[in-house]
Amino acid sequence: MMKELFGAVTLAAALTVGLNAQAQDQEKVLIGTEGAYPPFNYIDSDGELAGFDVEIAKALCDAANFNCEFVVQDWDGIIPGLLAKKYDAIIASMSITEERKEVVDFTDKYYQTPAKFVKPEDMDLEIPEDIDEAAEVLDGMTVGVQRATIHENFLKDNFPNVDLSLYASQEEANLDLTNGRVDLVMADSVVLLEGFLNQDEGADYEFVGPDYSEKEWHGEGVGIAVRPGEDELLEAFNEAIAEIRENGTYKEINDKYFDFDAYGS
Repeated sequence: MMKELFGAVTLAAALTVGLNAQAQDQEKVLIGTEGAYPPFNYIDSDGELAGFDVEIAKALCDAANFNCEFVVQDWDGIIPGLLAKKYDAIIASMSITEERKEVVDFTDKYYQTPAKFVKPEDMDLEIPEDIDEAAEVLDGMTVGVQRATIHENFLKDNFPNVDLSLYASQEEANLDLTNGRVDLVMADSVVLLEGFLNQDEGADYEFVGPDYSEKEWHGEGVGIAVRPGEDELLEAFNEAIAEIRENGTYKEINDKYFDFDAYGS
């Protein structure tokens, strides 16, 4: 009996040492995310970070053998926070654009979805496919958009006579739409669908106009941002993206949130 007990204690001690050694072998990586962009990243009813970005980040960290922790950061300070070394990578639905590539490096994309406008159902409005014609139709209208996003840049450059109302979060823009302070909002189509239109507060609203995926403004998809020169970290994330796409983990997470492949073509 004593021999069996000693053997069990020895095995337990060995397992503990092994787990500790494994944890020490893992590289600690801090992940910056917004926590206010459902269904991609948000704070759930238990006060925990949740969403597609968050689950993808955890899967990538497992694949890369990283010990990851999350840091919540407001969107308009998220790149400055990375450059200030508050975290090591941004996984927060950040589109890969030429402007951003001047200050950060990006991995390959991990999803790609178009932008759209949303309007009240009772508004008589059609938005043409042609951007110049659409700009004429929206001349003088007020559009809510999240500050420091690709959508703000797209509207400023292509809809110069639209009155933009800028917000710290998409949820604030949606709220002003329901309060009648703006005529339309623009954002990622999935964010608008899952975070607004499919919610009670979005019942009387609908998409209007075409999908927008203009590379100059909307980029090459959504990637992970790291500081310039962090080549090993970037490559580790790229390998992890390929691995979870291949082994089915990506699809498993994708299917929890969407009925289509968010990765895009």
